Amino acid sequence: MDIRLLTSADLPLIQHANLENLPENYFLKYYLYHALSWPQLSYVAVDVSRPRKSHYDYPKIVGYVLAKMEEEPSDGIPHGHITSLSVMRTHRRLGIAEKLMRQSQLAMAETFGAKYVSLHVRVSNVAARHLYEDTLGFKMEKTEAKYYADGEDACSMRLDLDEIRNQIKREEQEEDDAEDKANGANGHEHADEGDAVGEVGRDPEADQKEKKIKVAVGRGLGVGDLVEKNESKA
Repeated sequence: MDIRLLTSADLPLIQHANLENLPENYFLKYYLYHALSWPQLSYVAVDVSRPRKSHYDYPKIVGYVLAKMEEEPSDGIPHGHITSLSVMRTHRRLGIAEKLMRQSQLAMAETFGAKYVSLHVRVSNVAARHLYEDTLGFKMEKTEAKYYADGEDACSMRLDLDEIRNQIKREEQEEDDAEDKANGANGHEHADEGDAVGEVGRDPEADQKEKKIKVAVGRGLGVGDLVEKNESKA
């Protein structure tokens, strides 16, 4: 099973998965809106065991998560929202839904700095509530009466992403430490780039100072006294 980012070519296939499994359905342009606005947040699960007859054969998409960032959050806090999650019945109980959700949550925190993620689920959907509450750790916030078109209530849930954001920081720090350690071991840290070759980049005044120093050293060795005595005799 391959979990990868949603592409525009996948849209008809995830719409099919939505129509097959969920009572909440959307127009194709709604999926496209998510794919173009937040291309980092939506993922698909592809059954790679299915042989492809040609390069033009469609992949077998068995699940997807459609997600977005709230554009104008009422609480002023940047956060993501799960619009839709679906896994084909033939591929359930394999942990696919959990993997899709965790990948999307990681992208929300890493790409957009989301503080939390929200979602709605039918009060009667026991399996989905178990996934969100018991497996992923979502907390129940409130019940929204007659949220769905058929009049059923919805559970409004929320998951703080502090743990994921701290994990990202730890991994970044570990990468920086490893890079610094590698640079130190290779002698690259504060390495001397060497002097300029030829006349390029040389300071004429520095050259004059260098010559004066050499003469001073010569006088210190008594060479200057010897020359003066020879000239006086002449």
